[in-house]
Amino acid sequence: MDADHTADPGPGTEPPAPAVCFRHPDRESYVRCARCDRYACPECRREASVGYQCVECVREGNAGVRQARSVFGGPTAVTPVATVVLMAVNLIAYVIELVRPAFVDSFEMVGQTVIGPDGGHYLVHSTALPPGFDGVGVAQGEWYRLITGAFLHLPLTGGPTAILHILFNMYWLWILGRVVEQQLGAVRYLALYLASALGGSVAVYLLNSPGQSAVGASGAIFGLAGAYFVLSRRLHHDPLGGKQLLITFVIWMVISAGFTSWQGHLGGLLTGLAVGSVFAYAPRRRRDVQGAVQAVGVVALVGLLIVLVAVRTADITASMPWSA
Repeated sequence: MDADHTADPGPGTEPPAPAVCFRHPDRESYVRCARCDRYACPECRREASVGYQCVECVREGNAGVRQARSVFGGPTAVTPVATVVLMAVNLIAYVIELVRPAFVDSFEMVGQTVIGPDGGHYLVHSTALPPGFDGVGVAQGEWYRLITGAFLHLPLTGGPTAILHILFNMYWLWILGRVVEQQLGAVRYLALYLASALGGSVAVYLLNSPGQSAVGASGAIFGLAGAYFVLSRRLHHDPLGGKQLLITFVIWMVISAGFTSWQGHLGGLLTGLAVGSVFAYAPRRRRDVQGAVQAVGVVALVGLLIVLVAVRTADITASMPWSA
């Protein structure tokens, strides 16, 4: 019988080092990454079409993959982050209202009014305000009220049905917001929401008496409804029933005219229709051109609203001798 010639390490020879994970030296691993050929433990590897890849190679590969975008140019939103953030801001503002009722007077949408030392609203016709009386409102330079008023709602002192104001608005924000955000992406969706809120406040400013105040996200919600109608027509996909939805909102605007701000609803709806049309019908051949056209369209619309506010402000201040 032949002698066994199997190699036997001589005295003092170190055995080969065990294969270990490239990220966890204390873990043995005998599976290599198909791309970089490094050993990776089960925690540090992912199954690939052929073999396995380490997490770093998977990350590098994903970085080169273009993010899916909607027809309207925005990245498709799987999770409605912007909608949740808007709802949170509205709810936080409402809690602040409950704790500090004067918060509403500081940020509600009002054209121009006078607040006295007791916190009440007054109408002053003299050439100068009495001591302790202050003029407030958009016409007094407080343009932020055009947006902040859209994040406030009727306080509980407004009666037992006041709580329904924020509940209904948040319900429709959740129903509409998720779908519209998925169609537009977060950035375009926020632009639509804020522009609609502004459009609603501008309509209140133009059509109401200067001292009449308004609060609520209804203008922005009506804007979402108007935009959804346009977008769904463009996509030929209408999961919420855009035509029926728009009719319902218009009917509600008419019915509620006696106890809500129909002016804000109308302004928000018209703005939403306009912004939705800009997003829907911008040319789609090139993403950069599409985005530029959409941006210019929204900026032009906002600019028009600002001009209308400036003209209305000049008219109000000319009739109020004490105005700033």
